[in-house]
Amino acid sequence: MLKMAVLVSGGGTNLQAILDAMDNGIITNAEISAVISNNPGAYALKRAEARGIDAVCISPKSFENREAFNEALLAKIQSYGVDLVVLAGCLVVIPKIMVDAYPNRIINIHPALIPAFCGTGYYGLKVHEAALERGVKITGATVHFVDAGTDTGPIILQKAVEIREDDTPEILQRRVMEEAEWVIMPKAIDLIANGRVTVKDGRVHIS
Repeated sequence: MLKMAVLVSGGGTNLQAILDAMDNGIITNAEISAVISNNPGAYALKRAEARGIDAVCISPKSFENREAFNEALLAKIQSYGVDLVVLAGCLVVIPKIMVDAYPNRIINIHPALIPAFCGTGYYGLKVHEAALERGVKITGATVHFVDAGTDTGPIILQKAVEIREDDTPEILQRRVMEEAEWVIMPKAIDLIANGRVTVKDGRVHIS
């Protein structure tokens, strides 16, 4: 059984998609040990509590510096003995100590087709604003492993979403979530939980 810690910062819609996929048998052989947020007001924590999952807040404001926060976050994750760390709308920059502790065991969802509209500064609505401004016809979402860079880790799954003429950033954001993010994040977790994902020379292979 794959044990997961899910890191969140806000409403937890991606967390809910994971929970629903577990209920529906889309994700098998996996369980969530803890949901951890940097934001005490994150509604995602309430979603976790409602399911009887440990809901933990570790706020950077509670520590004298970022290094102390990073160490506390890593220690809390390690205390659960998890196999996989899932970033589900987590706005915390993942520190090197965590990447080193969980090589190819941290996954993130990015709301674009990497390498387009990714890297430093591309998060949330900013991604969709950039896609519309550039006039691309197709966007989507990417699930990838987290490495020391920003959105540079090995790509696990991608799914394309068509951009429509009357899209606003908010409308596009919602459609990318519904059509891509909430589909490929659960699928990626299931593949990993069932031992079907390997990484060789920086590339993901699915058996």
